Amino acid sequence: MPHATINKLLTSRLLDGLAAEDITTIRRAAKEQRFSTNSVVVKQAERAEHLFLLTHGRARHFFITEDGQKILLRWLVSGDITGAATLLSKPSRYLMGTEVVKDSRFLVWNRITVQRLTTRYPRLLQNVLSIAEVYLDWYLTAHIALTCDSARKRCASVLTNIGRAIGHQVAGGIELAITNEELASAAAITVYDASRFINDWQRSGVVAKTRGKLLVRSPDSLFWEDRE
Repeated sequence: MPHATINKLLTSRLLDGLAAEDITTIRRAAKEQRFSTNSVVVKQAERAEHLFLLTHGRARHFFITEDGQKILLRWLVSGDITGAATLLSKPSRYLMGTEVVKDSRFLVWNRITVQRLTTRYPRLLQNVLSIAEVYLDWYLTAHIALTCDSARKRCASVLTNIGRAIGHQVAGGIELAITNEELASAAAITVYDASRFINDWQRSGVVAKTRGKLLVRSPDSLFWEDRE
């Protein structure tokens, strides 16, 4: 197993607290799968039959509403998992979908293997509960923001959080690949408002926009106008 992959497994919340030899055993029980950009890894509402751990690339959760609207949720980076419903003792279904935003690799365990591993390594279930708490915190933060924050502040918060998760530190700031449509969906605002806020920040020099990418020069400055 490549050293880079080993290092990412050691920093994954799923495997936190497990001995190196146990992690090696768990890794050997998985299959590695590659997904190209925009591929769907997990399909919403399908039977939860596989657990995925992202080792290379970027992905994100999404939810399709009854009327067909696609809502973007949490972004995933190396070490994150998707398909955690597979760990439930009672057969379940995926609550949301997962898609990759750049070519990615995952370690994949089927349901039977997951059940066997969690019996042998109870720490895995403890770690999943810890991960669930992170998701609950994310949901609570998002719900409070939707209830209490202005559209501009939600947009600024999403840009800041996504920048921390998937952005690249470059000369002059943090660069991230995100469209106005994606930003609007993640912040629960209209595309018109997302475009308006980006244009305002671009005129003030806080951000610089290029085709498909956004350079955030000063994350803190995104919130200045909302405080006035």
